[in-house]
Amino acid sequence: MLDFLSQPWPWYVAGVLIGLTVPALLILGNKSFGISSSLRHVCAACLPAGIPFFNYNWKKEIWNLFFVVGVGLGGFIAATLLTNPEPIQIAAQTKADLQQLGVTDFSSLLPADLFGVDQIFTLKGLIFMVLGGFLVGFGTRWAGGCTSGHAIMGLSNLQFPSLVATISFMVGGFVSTWFLLPLIFKLF
Repeated sequence: MLDFLSQPWPWYVAGVLIGLTVPALLILGNKSFGISSSLRHVCAACLPAGIPFFNYNWKKEIWNLFFVVGVGLGGFIAATLLTNPEPIQIAAQTKADLQQLGVTDFSSLLPADLFGVDQIFTLKGLIFMVLGGFLVGFGTRWAGGCTSGHAIMGLSNLQFPSLVATISFMVGGFVSTWFLLPLIFKLF
């Protein structure tokens, strides 16, 4: 059983399982799927109630906090118990493109050349981890949700703002991959 779970699942299995999350949440409890709102719930639970944005009944949304803890726990279990001993599979063209930019370590899910411990206190590490993290958080708040909330939940509910947000996420990803990433590597 562990061998089956540790292998990559095809998109048509994993995608269907993710897709079934939306109707399951709606049918079982009229809940919306999304991760970014959980940070607001944590802040509402931990911060004093004097800030209007955090002044609501966060206990009504505690299921979302359990969901996020489950995601973290599932990631930990997958990384420790279900690791695949085979090397990470990367398309040959992607590997060649990354090698031209100076990325040479493909031994883990995140390239150590970008996200390794020795990169944290470099200017490149500051850009990727701190500035990148800030931009993701800012964009999530500005868009009114994260990619999972908009692309999975919003699109399945035929919400036009989610379509605009998802298209914007994709355009931003393409611009970052084809223009910003090579520029950052050339500068640093």
